Amino acid sequence: MSIEFKDVEAAAGRIADGIARTPCVHSIPLSDLTGMQIYCKLEYLQRTGSFKERGARNALLQLSPEQKSRGVIAASAGNHALGLSYHGQLLRIPVTVVMPKFAPLTKVVNCRKFGATVILDGGNIGEAKTKADEIGSKRGLAYINGFDDLAIIAGQGTIGLEIASQAPDLDAVIVPIGGAGLVAGVALAVKKMRPNAQIIGVEPDRAASFMAAMVAGKPVDFDMKPTIADGLAVPKVGRNGFEIASKLVDRVLLLREHDIAVSVLRLLEMEKALVEGGGAITLAACLAGTVPELKDKKVVLLLTGGNIDISTLGRILERGLTYDGRLCRLNVTISDRPGGLARFASVVAEEGGSIIEINHDRAFASDDITTVVVHCVIETRDAEHIASLRKKLASEGFTETE
Repeated sequence: MSIEFKDVEAAAGRIADGIARTPCVHSIPLSDLTGMQIYCKLEYLQRTGSFKERGARNALLQLSPEQKSRGVIAASAGNHALGLSYHGQLLRIPVTVVMPKFAPLTKVVNCRKFGATVILDGGNIGEAKTKADEIGSKRGLAYINGFDDLAIIAGQGTIGLEIASQAPDLDAVIVPIGGAGLVAGVALAVKKMRPNAQIIGVEPDRAASFMAAMVAGKPVDFDMKPTIADGLAVPKVGRNGFEIASKLVDRVLLLREHDIAVSVLRLLEMEKALVEGGGAITLAACLAGTVPELKDKKVVLLLTGGNIDISTLGRILERGLTYDGRLCRLNVTISDRPGGLARFASVVAEEGGSIIEINHDRAFASDDITTVVVHCVIETRDAEHIASLRKKLASEGFTETE
């Protein structure tokens, strides 16, 4: 079985009264930054902060009356769980979700607020699914796959319908890839309505399951590593999603962690938009120089979700600032006599740097007891500023150590 464009249209009508038609807005700052005409599809404005509501509602509405009474179960890293929990509550359908143990705390808490039964089990989405299958079989619950259920794919495809109408002369849509349900649905809709538009899929290189499937010609297991884009960390893409998307997606790009971190930072600073790594990865494709052919073209970035733990956000932003050259860490030998530290701080200040953290290391310094090593974190403007600061410190006799 598969789905067609008419299934996406039917899904749009079915879910219209319960889903937000999110804006697709022109971003002047991101356009200036990338040299493209950037439009952002703001799916993080859905009630649960993610596009996943679309597919969840579409799937729940198509259950039989008996199955609606029994309830449903799913494995999810968070956003699919949130979508099912929220719309299950609205439609009075019992929902159980199995989430990996690493699932963001905010998503776990919110699922429970929406009335779902939350079970934490497994180190990744694959292990969580195994547990969900076991529970569902025992209790007679319908399993709703977060990315490969055909109703889910059709529901996610409604984003493509909106994009095609909101940005009718678009040249490309950049779509995150996790389990391939989103990119399959969006590609199906956009290619029908705007055949000449490019569909560019993006995924983290540490969770490149779609790329692995393309190489193998079928979905295969991928040995994942932890990624900032945790919502895309699916070890094996869905069979239905891959079958549809592989025929419609023009390119698939792999992005590095630091590119994703910088993109989270850029969206927060320039668009005042809090977007999780799995959504910010679409901007990362533009910032990393992987799509030079889109210069001056009209490009839609699908910003899929904004559910991110504050503690995780802090770590991502710090890494983004570091990769951006706005934080640097130096280990410098200075005089351990009066005025030594003051002189060091003065040189940093003269160069426009701001010391935000500093520690003395006397126990593991050199044999010269008149000196001390200081480990410091300095706020800077960019990579050129760091180079200038290092040059100035060296000229003043301050030696960097390992």
